[in-house]
Amino acid sequence: MTSVSTHILDTSIGRPAEAVAVELAIRSGGADAPWAPHGASRTDADGRCKDLPELPEGTTHVRLRFETEPYFTNQKQAEEQQDAPRVRDSGAGAFFPEVAIVFAVEPGEHYHVPLLLNPFGYSVYRGS
Repeated sequence: MTSVSTHILDTSIGRPAEAVAVELAIRSGGADAPWAPHGASRTDADGRCKDLPELPEGTTHVRLRFETEPYFTNQKQAEEQQDAPRVRDSGAGAFFPEVAIVFAVEPGEHYHVPLLLNPFGYSVYRGS
């Protein structure tokens, strides 16, 4: 079976990003094929989503969508309550309110796709 997992590290604080909603969508065929919702999760205390469903046979592409705005809003509120310096000031909302990652998959492989996140940038890679 083909499977996907992910985790998020908030590089601005050097800690996992907890409670970030993640949506998994799939498509079969070429780039013009429609996306179909396939699962959803939320990162745990270690910033990991371990419970995303296996991919059905014929899946060619996966899209992970991370809802980052609520995470940064909560982080900002926590900093304000602690009277911490405002290092996350990005104006009215998050600079990246969501992050969408699309990648190709092959049958029988496991894909671990970590997201390194900060208020003004992000990076992804295929992990192990």
